[in-house]
Amino acid sequence: MQDVTSTRTQGGRTTRWLVSAPPLLFLTAFFLVPSLIMVVASFRYPGEFGALAPIFGKPGEDHGFTLENYVVFFSDWIYAQIFLKSFGVALLTTVICLVMAYPVALLIARSPKKYRDLMVLLCVLPFASNFLVRVYAWMIILGPFDLLFSRFAVIVGMVYVHLPFMILPLYTNLEKHDPVLLDAAQDLGANGWHRFWRVTFPLSLPGIFSGSALVFIPVLGMFAIPEILGGKDDWLVGNLIKESFLGTRDWPFGSMLSLMLTIAVLIVAGVAAALARRGMARA
Repeated sequence: MQDVTSTRTQGGRTTRWLVSAPPLLFLTAFFLVPSLIMVVASFRYPGEFGALAPIFGKPGEDHGFTLENYVVFFSDWIYAQIFLKSFGVALLTTVICLVMAYPVALLIARSPKKYRDLMVLLCVLPFASNFLVRVYAWMIILGPFDLLFSRFAVIVGMVYVHLPFMILPLYTNLEKHDPVLLDAAQDLGANGWHRFWRVTFPLSLPGIFSGSALVFIPVLGMFAIPEILGGKDDWLVGNLIKESFLGTRDWPFGSMLSLMLTIAVLIVAGVAAALARRGMARA
């Protein structure tokens, strides 16, 4: 009997390893290792012609490790302003996407089943075309109204690109709601407004938090939309990172900015996960 139990335990461990090993190796190779390289690079000197200076160099040349990049970042208010502006744009984009996506997701969830697949397909249909083509199309749309190269154009582009990422999690959540709960609330005397705020909205909080994370986090690192549709005052942290790597070729400073952005994203993701768990517990 003990041999059978031991064999089952070993078989269970083997199965768990076979299931967990591929994603673990993937995350190690494509997330952990690049992150460690980025951390090490953020403490290096930039090379004479870009990239990274050698760790062991000649006397009189910059080499080895330094805290200079972090000193520059925390001593100059301009970088804090860019981060705050990036957070503001990401938050505004998330709120607008939520306000626009909720009625659409609710409409899809409460439509007859034979129409839902078509409506979901229409929501994701823009992904069938190239991202840059869709962004450049907004130049044609906003150009005649003299709205290009402004904060408004950046927000419009951000909302357009990320709106499906808010609709789909909300629809997935709203579709699972039991209509019996709304009927029970109606029998107890609740009108449509109270049924929404007392039943539908609390139950949809996990979908709201998931969609908000899927919108907020990518917007923080977006650089293509501000560069194409925005002006000189609309640069976000993603543009700063891109310029550090491809413009000034200051890889250590770009690595430091990327690390700061990664830390900010992890904090936001942690807060969103905590709020989602709390929302699920209340629901």
